[in-house]
Amino acid sequence: MLFALLVPEPGGGRAVLRDRLADALAVLIAVLYGSVMVTLGDAKDPGAFLPWQADVAVGLVCAAALVIRRRRPLGLTVALLPFGAISVMATGAITMALFTAAIRLRPPVLLLLGAVNVATGGIYFLLHDNPAYDVWVDFLLRTVITVAALGWGLFMQAYRRLTASLRAQAARMEEQARLTERARIAREMHDVLAHRMSLISLHAGALEVRGQVSPDELSIAAGAIRTSAHEALEELRAVVGVPSGRPEPPQPGLADMDELVQSARDAGMAVDFTSAVPPDEPPIVLGRTAYRIVQEGLTNARKHGTRPAAAVRLAGEAGNGLRITIINPFSGTGTALGTRPGQGLVGIGERVSLAGGQVRYGAAGGEFRLEAELPWPR
Repeated sequence: MLFALLVPEPGGGRAVLRDRLADALAVLIAVLYGSVMVTLGDAKDPGAFLPWQADVAVGLVCAAALVIRRRRPLGLTVALLPFGAISVMATGAITMALFTAAIRLRPPVLLLLGAVNVATGGIYFLLHDNPAYDVWVDFLLRTVITVAALGWGLFMQAYRRLTASLRAQAARMEEQARLTERARIAREMHDVLAHRMSLISLHAGALEVRGQVSPDELSIAAGAIRTSAHEALEELRAVVGVPSGRPEPPQPGLADMDELVQSARDAGMAVDFTSAVPPDEPPIVLGRTAYRIVQEGLTNARKHGTRPAAAVRLAGEAGNGLRITIINPFSGTGTALGTRPGQGLVGIGERVSLAGGQVRYGAAGGEFRLEAELPWPR
């Protein structure tokens, strides 16, 4: 509870209750401290400037004024300091006011307030007819109490700033995590939809070009379109998430590469696939990244190549990295990094960058070549 009072959470309905509790605690501490000073000091001596009853009354009024310390820390402290010259009971409220000011004000202002508080001890000594202690005792006591109050308040000011900074950093990291997850989902959805929709488009285009087809051919094409649409929906569910209670389906990886290539072949694309990856396959994240790169590369080859054909090469091992090469016929102009590539190539670049690898692509000699190198730790 004490920590919650000293380092409060920002805002909310509980903050009002906490502030009221903190104010009540500050008043109580001020009254208790002032009462001890009245008992131990010389407020009850015949030479006191005020009768001890009046001294206590002044101290209680000053303590009650602490309820506004949160809204007016500087004004309240300045208003209470003069009472330290005539009332011992008021020193408790002044100490709490200095502590509150130290949490909110800058050190130069606090140094001035502390000096004035210590100086009032000398004025109290002069107003007392027959002081029980030498003036240096009052100066020493007020100096120690003032330094303690201001030092603790400055510590709490720095600690509150630190916690506020950590909370803000945590909020930024949480927001960044949400943005990263959204970007991941967007990339996954793009890869899934682009690949499956290109297959559907390829089958539908073949039906449109051929005009008249036999019932068997129409059934095969319709089945391929239906299968591609169903697989697209299933992969989207895996990307976005599944309802609670159902196990999350595994994400595709290097072990699913043969099935990916076969689906492209079934759609009428000529794919020359060679994998020289050893049996001990790469980590799951690396395998999934490689799968998405090949998937997007085949999609680009179908959409932009001069004919539906591509060559896919996988090579590498732990410690030497994983190399992916995709080559497809292409009669267009050269494409290089920085020349505003399409969304598919941008997505590949982001995936490779997140994995800590490198990607190169471009057209030359009637073909388009995509090369990606991914780190594969031992």
